[in-house]
Amino acid sequence: MKFLAKILGFLGLSSCAVQPPGEKQSKLAEQRASEKQTEVSVLFIGNSYSFGVPQEFRKLSKSRGKAVKVGHSTFGGWTLEKHSAHEGTLKKLRQGNWDIVVIQDHSLHPGSPEYERKKLMDPCVKTFADEARAIGAVPLLYQTWGRRDGDERIPGDDFYAMNERVRKGYREASEHADGVSIVPAGDAWEREYRAGRGRELYHEDGSHPSAYGDEITAKEFYRVIFGTERGL
Repeated sequence: MKFLAKILGFLGLSSCAVQPPGEKQSKLAEQRASEKQTEVSVLFIGNSYSFGVPQEFRKLSKSRGKAVKVGHSTFGGWTLEKHSAHEGTLKKLRQGNWDIVVIQDHSLHPGSPEYERKKLMDPCVKTFADEARAIGAVPLLYQTWGRRDGDERIPGDDFYAMNERVRKGYREASEHADGVSIVPAGDAWEREYRAGRGRELYHEDGSHPSAYGDEITAKEFYRVIFGTERGL
C-alpha cells in the first residue's frame, strides 16, 4: 500500500478524487521502476477488445527501452461480472505481484442506459479497483470506443454518439470506484476518426480492433503509464 500511496500522491489524486483522462496522468510505471529497478508488471482484465493490446503495449515499450511484463485474463465476450466470479482471474490478480491492473468491461456496458450501467458495470469496476489496491497495485480503467456504426440497439446511432456515451460511462464508473485513472483509448480513436482514419481502426465486424486499432490503443496506454505527450 505504500507504493500505491506514493503513486496517488504523484498523480495528484486522493482516495476519493477522479482522475480525468488529461495531462496529469503520468509516469505510473517510472515511479515504480525507480523503486524496484526492474520491469513494470501490468495485468489486463477484460475480453476480446484486450486480446491484442497487451503484447502490442509490451512491444512498444520494449522498443523505447522500457522493461514491461504483461499478463492477461481475457475471454471473448466476458463481462467484469463474469470475471468477478472466475477463480482463475482472481487468483492471477491476487498472486501476480502486479504494479498496474487494467480493468475493461464489455463494450456495450459503459454506453448502456444509466440504470443498467450502475447495475452491471459500476459495482464490478469498484470490486476490481479495490482488489488492485489491496495488493498495492494501481488500477486503470481502459476506456474503449464506440462501434463503427454505433450501437445496433439504438436507431440512427453512430460512432461519435456511442463514443461519447462510453466516455461518460467510464468516467462515472471511475467516480463510483473512488477515483480510478482512465486510459482514454476511445478519445484516441476519435482523433483518428477526425483525421479520416477511423475505418482503419476496426476489424471487418466494425467492433473489434484491427492491428492498427491495437497500435493506437497501445500508444495511449504507453502515453498514460509513462507520461509521454501525444504523437508517439
